[in-house]
Amino acid sequence: MNEEIKRQILNKIESYDKIIVSRHIRPDGDAVGSTKGFAGILRATYPEKKVWVINEDYADHMKFLGGEDTIPADKVDEVYDGALLVVIDTGTADRISNGNYTKAKEIIKIDHHIDDKPYGDISWVEDFRSSACEMIADFYESFKDKLKITTEAATCIYCGMVTDSGRFRYEGVTGETMRLAGALLDLNIDTQTLYAHLYTDEFEALRLKSYVYDHIKITPHGVAYVYMDEDVQKKFNLTLEAASEVVSDLKTIRGSLIWIAFIDNKEKNNIRVRLRSRFLGIVELANKYHGGGHFTSAGATVYSAEEMQALIEDADKLLGEFKEKYGERL
Repeated sequence: MNEEIKRQILNKIESYDKIIVSRHIRPDGDAVGSTKGFAGILRATYPEKKVWVINEDYADHMKFLGGEDTIPADKVDEVYDGALLVVIDTGTADRISNGNYTKAKEIIKIDHHIDDKPYGDISWVEDFRSSACEMIADFYESFKDKLKITTEAATCIYCGMVTDSGRFRYEGVTGETMRLAGALLDLNIDTQTLYAHLYTDEFEALRLKSYVYDHIKITPHGVAYVYMDEDVQKKFNLTLEAASEVVSDLKTIRGSLIWIAFIDNKEKNNIRVRLRSRFLGIVELANKYHGGGHFTSAGATVYSAEEMQALIEDADKLLGEFKEKYGERL
């Protein structure tokens, strides 16, 4: 798919001596895995090139994949001068976790989000993919006669595929997804260690789940939601990203096809919103409230308790209309 664009990207990579790889702010496993995996492929294939993974934040829950690169302030202009920047898993330029991205000579965008606000000199977007890591795996498979990959890079890519697809359960997972995952597994990935990092919990995390379960609210038509205020975040020592992850704890309630986490963000005087759904789309709802994303996975921002309530009511109406049309579904 998109063989010509992939060929253009490979040609650009081969023509540059300096390549910087970046991703979106507040990264998840897909953002970290795709950037580190892609950079790993480039370093293994082109040891003569300088390749950096540069971002302005990181995710503590992904630190087992290793760190990223830092550039001294007095070296920034030197590094970016004449460099190619590859931005992965980032739908819009304002979410790039790299304030210096405009200093690069050219920008390539590789992404699996809906392309509402295009950017970059070359843009490879496949919004039907389950993850950006799936696209990186596909890029490697397309040119594996030229490219090299290490077990470490394969592990990063596989990690992003697993996490962004909900262990291959979400919409968007296809036979191609599984074939690419299988090809990565053939590269000696230690899945037991990887899954131990991803799916074992500290005792405090279990206490947090208990709190979430005790504070879930359900609307008349079945929207499940929880509000993580500043006091709760302090009580459980949560970063904004960790607080956002509690949305996953709401997804197994029978009859609840939309679930939402609201997270106080006092630093920016707003409330972050994480929206997830099963069977029906919520991206238009996210767009209405200053956000966007995928058909069944999106983010938004509200700026008051009143706006938060309005979003809940809109979600309930959306789910009610869906159930009226299609009946009750799991």
